[in-house]
Amino acid sequence: MQEPSTPDGYKQVLEAALLSASVPRPVSLLRRLFADDPGADMVRRLLDELREDWHGRSVELVQSASGWRFQTRADMQVFLDRLKDEKPPRYSRAVLETLAIIAYRQPVTRGDIEDIRGVAVSTNVIKTLESRGWVDVVGHRETPGRPALLATTRRFLDDLGLRSLTELPPLTEIERIMDLVELQQPDATPAAPESTD
Repeated sequence: MQEPSTPDGYKQVLEAALLSASVPRPVSLLRRLFADDPGADMVRRLLDELREDWHGRSVELVQSASGWRFQTRADMQVFLDRLKDEKPPRYSRAVLETLAIIAYRQPVTRGDIEDIRGVAVSTNVIKTLESRGWVDVVGHRETPGRPALLATTRRFLDDLGLRSLTELPPLTEIERIMDLVELQQPDATPAAPESTD
């Protein structure tokens, strides 16, 4: 294929680049696809057109915190899950509550989380969130002991399909979902008290 010179040609290259990408691509990176830079505004306009072109199909073009990517529509996931050999990771209520506190109150210290939850937070809970790439240390509070300040990452937003924290659902919705998840777990047993490492 020759170097594109029309909007349709640019759009084809963008489509190919995004369909072959395993991670979201920012506009600044997508502009590097072309010898003659079409400019950020033109690339954004073409991405919006491409999103419209794919509207109503089983795959959609979405914008997340890190950039643009193609992904399967949420209502198709139930079918795709039938092909998976492994179960998705299950997180304890302690992990989910801690993540919610960090997401909605960030940046927070471990002590802040403990004050809100009313129980000690296990080191393993924080390590689980850090290993998933959802939470990171973003600084230290200028108080005795200089406790680490925790905040969510771009990967957290990307994994949830969000562009920014303002798109998080209301806290009441999170509580309702967590209660439903607990009820749907067939082997739900009362949770053991958290360790206080």
